[in-house]
Amino acid sequence: MRKLGLIAGGGEVPIRLAAECVRSGRPLFVVRLSGFADVALTAYDGVDAGIAEVGKVLRALRAAQCEAVCLVGNVSRPDFARLRPDWRGMQLLPKAIAAAGKGDDALMRVFVDMFEQEGFAVEGAESVHRGLTLGQGALGRYTPTSEHLADIRQGVALARALGRFDVGQAVAVARGLVLAVEAQEGTDAMLARCAELPEAIRGRPGALAGVLVKWPKPIQERRIDLPTIGVRTIEAAHHAGFAGVAGEAGGLLVVDRDAVAEAADRLGLFVVGMAPEPDV
Repeated sequence: MRKLGLIAGGGEVPIRLAAECVRSGRPLFVVRLSGFADVALTAYDGVDAGIAEVGKVLRALRAAQCEAVCLVGNVSRPDFARLRPDWRGMQLLPKAIAAAGKGDDALMRVFVDMFEQEGFAVEGAESVHRGLTLGQGALGRYTPTSEHLADIRQGVALARALGRFDVGQAVAVARGLVLAVEAQEGTDAMLARCAELPEAIRGRPGALAGVLVKWPKPIQERRIDLPTIGVRTIEAAHHAGFAGVAGEAGGLLVVDRDAVAEAADRLGLFVVGMAPEPDV
């Protein structure tokens, strides 16, 4: 197994990947991004680094004899004027600023390209942990009705159309009505907005309706930033009155699959993986 450098932002996914490396016996070195990475990752061999300390990161990865990297976890878009880059970061900064004007995916591709040019293989989270992605079909007891499937199809079409403009990864649809589209606020904030809508158009606990669709962008660099759900997503979708959550089979990360299935069954929601849509 080639040694993995885990470039870790916030959230549960980096913690799951680190644990999977230990379980499988894969050599691991963790770059904990300052201000984002969870304190639990200090249990692993690694280094703390700011997002603009590119030279420090590269030196640490080479010193640790890493051959591959995985960029994963929540990292908010930086205020470039406040960054304190090292010399290598300063060299990369103009390209990052230019890419940021084209969208988040373009910005992340700058870092993927940089690591590849430096000789590292870039792996996606689903490659590091094969059991992390949603499979095709239902996860749990509940399955979508024909009405739900119609909402899912509409949500997928909308998410893919907007994704070509590097907009969000999630949409909410109920009875054919588009309730919300994720932008920079993230899925949790989008679901909180949905919970404030009239119950007549979004459903309610006891009379659930509609669906949350999370789908990769057609332009997306799939080795980083795949859409993700966890127990909190299921609970927030239920609070907003939705009947279920749908994602692309193989293209949606599920943090703690058993806990997500249990939460969905307890709350009466479906979680379903749909076949990937062909690119057109």
